[in-house]
Amino acid sequence: MSRLTAESVTLAYDQRVIAEELSVVVPDNSFTVIVGPNACGKSTLLRALSRMLKPSAGTVLLDGQAIGSLPAKKVARTLGLLPQSSIAPDGITVADLVARGRYPHQGLLRQWSPEDERIVDESMAATGVASLADRYVDELSGGQRQRVWIAMALAQQTPLLLLDEPTTYLDIAHQVEVLDLCARLHEEEGRTLVAVLHDLNHAARYATHLIAMREGRIVAEGPPGEIVTAGLVEEVFGLPCRVIEDPESGTPLVVPAARKPSARAAR
Repeated sequence: MSRLTAESVTLAYDQRVIAEELSVVVPDNSFTVIVGPNACGKSTLLRALSRMLKPSAGTVLLDGQAIGSLPAKKVARTLGLLPQSSIAPDGITVADLVARGRYPHQGLLRQWSPEDERIVDESMAATGVASLADRYVDELSGGQRQRVWIAMALAQQTPLLLLDEPTTYLDIAHQVEVLDLCARLHEEEGRTLVAVLHDLNHAARYATHLIAMREGRIVAEGPPGEIVTAGLVEEVFGLPCRVIEDPESGTPLVVPAARKPSARAAR
């Protein structure tokens, strides 16, 4: 049985229904990526899986139990979340923010330890923010702040890690660095990752399990090499394209159809 599932959930904000009767099984030890056009429900689904949004109907299960019934600290020791937009407290340094990832592991009988210090240092090093440790978070660029938040999520050291658009604000080089890091966490540490990504080619390259959504429903899911076709891309995104093999990774590569020149340009 998968550790994280959604069973026939209805997801809504106030009276606006985003998805109905949606069921998802996140394969254990996978790097699952959710893709789809804007406002299709992918971030809403991630919020429900992380307990940030309570379904109007149906249940999200974590280790076989309704996630809403579990103590907050137990969930936080099992499941880490990088939300789409995060706001740091005023006047907090990078090192202090990353250290907050260790909060779920603290208790009356377990206070800050050398192991916590080591994990915070390793998390900052892995995300390339160690040199910023003493800087205030609100002084950083958008890309630097994003990497700091990822470092905090890593410091939480949960077997399940959910990331909502983790490459937001990052240039192409840092996008690849972050996704390479996610791949290493999955491959070398056995963590289960669930990410929402906008870039379909990044999703196809890194995901072991892909979920394609449109208008609150799942159109297809499975290994990218099996489900990413020109037909699927047009159905989900409305984009005419060709799908070829990525010469570097061997994964599907979506090439948008060329724009037809206007009659004036053709003359």
